[in-house]
Amino acid sequence: MKKQFVQKDYSKLKGEYQLILPMSTEILIPIDEPARLLSAIAEEMDYSELEAAYSRRGRIGYSPKNLFKIIIYANMRNIRSTRKIEQACRENINFMYLLEGGKAPDHNTISRFRRYCMGDAAEGLMHQLTKLLLDLGEISLAEGAVFIDGTKIEANANRYSFVWKKSVIKYRERLHEKIRKELPVLLSRLGMEYHIPEEIKAPWLKKLRKRLCKQKKEGDVEFVSGKGRHKPPLQKALEKTEEWLKKEKECNQKLHICGDRNSYSKIDHDATFMRMKEDHMRNGQLKPGYNVNVATSSEYILDCYVSQDRTDTAAFIPFMDRLLQKYNLHRIVVDSGYESEENYKYCEEHPQLTLFVKPSNHEQRKTRKYKADIGRRENMEYDRQEDTYTCTQGRKLRVTEVKQRKSSRNFPIEKTIYQCDDCKDCPCKEKCIRQSKSCKTPLENRVKRLEVSKYFAKQREEMEKKISTEEGILLRVNRSIQAEGVFAYTKEDLDFRKFLLRGIGNVSTECFLIAIAHNVLKLHHKIQKDRLGSHLIVPKVS
Repeated sequence: MKKQFVQKDYSKLKGEYQLILPMSTEILIPIDEPARLLSAIAEEMDYSELEAAYSRRGRIGYSPKNLFKIIIYANMRNIRSTRKIEQACRENINFMYLLEGGKAPDHNTISRFRRYCMGDAAEGLMHQLTKLLLDLGEISLAEGAVFIDGTKIEANANRYSFVWKKSVIKYRERLHEKIRKELPVLLSRLGMEYHIPEEIKAPWLKKLRKRLCKQKKEGDVEFVSGKGRHKPPLQKALEKTEEWLKKEKECNQKLHICGDRNSYSKIDHDATFMRMKEDHMRNGQLKPGYNVNVATSSEYILDCYVSQDRTDTAAFIPFMDRLLQKYNLHRIVVDSGYESEENYKYCEEHPQLTLFVKPSNHEQRKTRKYKADIGRRENMEYDRQEDTYTCTQGRKLRVTEVKQRKSSRNFPIEKTIYQCDDCKDCPCKEKCIRQSKSCKTPLENRVKRLEVSKYFAKQREEMEKKISTEEGILLRVNRSIQAEGVFAYTKEDLDFRKFLLRGIGNVSTECFLIAIAHNVLKLHHKIQKDRLGSHLIVPKVS
C-alpha cells in the first residue's frame, strides 16, 4: 500500500476533476468520507480469484470489483439486507460513487454475488488487505502481538430445531429392542427362520426386505389396502421391515451429521447448539450458533476462523495452523479459555511462538478461600527429590501409579496419582477430602488422592510468572482492549449479532466481509485522529 493513501483528504487519491456538464456527483461527497478510502484500497486489489467464479459464457453484467465495494460499504454502514443495499444504491450518493455511475444492481444479483461468488474469494481479499496494512506499517507482528479471542454468534436457524446425539442413540437402541421383540413373531406366522444379529444395521434390514419381496413374488401374494380389509402376514412383515429400515436410515443420517458434535440444527446442519451471552429468555437456553475466533493485531483483524466446537480450546490449533501458513508470528496472547495441555505442547513444538495465556485459576488463586483450602495441591509442600506432597498434618502423599489418558481430541495425557499413606484419625479429613455424591465409599474409609499432570502443572507455573511480568501485564491489557474491542465494535456498531446465511462456508464468508469492513473503518479512524503506526496501547498511570 502506498504512503499517499494515508492522508485525511481522500479526494486527492484520484486526482481527476470533471469540468463538463453534467457535473459528477463525486464533488458532493465529503473529502474525509470512508467511501473514498474504500474505493482507493479496492483499486489496489487483485480480483482474478473473484472473476474466476463467474461463468466464461456470456458477459459479466456488473463489475465484480464494484459489487465488492458496495457490499463492504454496506457492512460499514450497518446495512446487511440485500433489499436495503439495492435501495441504498438507488438513493445514497456514496453507493452511487462506488458504482462509478453504473446501474444499481438488483437485490437478487447482490445475494447471488455474496453467496456464490464471494465464497472462495473472501478469504483471499481479506489476506490482500492485511498485506496492504503490513506494507503500510499499520500492522507490525514484530513490535506488536497477535491477540486471539472467540465469541459465539447465533445461526440463521430456529432456536427449537435441535437434534441431540444422545437422544438419537437412545431412540436407535429402543428401535433395535423393538425389532428383536416383534420380528420373530412376524416371521413365525410366515414359517420363516431368520437369524437376528447382535448388531442390527441397515444392510441387514435391506436383505430381509429383499427376501420378503422374493417370497411375495414366488407365492403370488396379493396385498390389500383400505379400512376393514385384513392384511396378510407377509404384507404386515414387509411393511414393518420397511418402516424399521426408514427409521434406521434416519438415525444413521442424524448421527453422521452430528459427527463429533453433541447436537445440530435441523435448519442449518452445520450449526451447533451453544450457550450464548445474548440470552433472549434469560434462562441459560442453548441456541444454534457458531464459535467465531478472531486474531487481531494493532487493532486490526488479522484473520477469522469459524468453528463448530463449543469451546475455544479445540479451535486454537487449527486456527494457529492457518495463521502460521500466512504470517510470521512471534507473540500470541489468549485468554484462559484457550488453556490446555495440548495447546501448551503445540506452542512448545513451535519455538518461534511465545505464548501468553492467563491460567484458568489465575483469579481464583488470589482469593482467601483458595489459599485456605488445605485439600488443594498448590497449598501442600512438594518435595522434588522424593516426589511427594506433604499435607498440613505432616502426612506424605506418595506416587502409587501413573495413568495414560486421552483428551476429547485424542491427545495423550499422563496423570500421576499421589495417595496418602494413612488418613486415619486425621482431624482435617472433612476439609481435605471433597465430598462426592457419586462416591459410595464412606468418608472414614477414604484416603486423600491427587491426580497431577506434571507437564501441565509445570507449564502453568511458568505461565503465571510470565504473565506477571511488565510485558505480560501490558499484553493482557491490550488483549482485553483489542480482541474484545473488535467484538464489541462489530456487535454494537455494525450490529453483527446473527448470521444471515447458512452453512459453515457461507458463514465464514460473512465473517471475512465484516472483518474487511472493520479494518477499513479502523484505518479511516486512525488516519483522521493521527494515530497511525500505534501497535500497543499503553494504559495511563493514574
